[in-house]
Amino acid sequence: MGKGKSDLSLPLTELEDYGRRLRSIKTRLNHTKKLFESFKDDIAEGRVNDALGDFESNWEDGREDITQQLDALADMSDTVVREFKKLDDELAKKVNDAVKTQDTRSAAQKKE
Repeated sequence: MGKGKSDLSLPLTELEDYGRRLRSIKTRLNHTKKLFESFKDDIAEGRVNDALGDFESNWEDGREDITQQLDALADMSDTVVREFKKLDDELAKKVNDAVKTQDTRSAAQKKE
């Protein structure tokens, strides 16, 4: 522990944002059908709409697995942030308690 730098640091803000971004990706992945349907009237060619429908159908098969993995990663990120903050608070409390104890002993020694 030299020069006031911490031995361990985590980019907590970035990890919090990471979980939010993963959930945002999941939400957008689950809206492809609505997106395709919103263009249906703009696309006159039936084959294009059929291809988009086929894509959506096939995409639906793999989407569940992807969204589960996104959820798991987002949850892990949240857990890391929560547990690191908890650990940091516990360590800060222990340091503060140790400093208070040392101050109490110093004050008692001065009285002697």
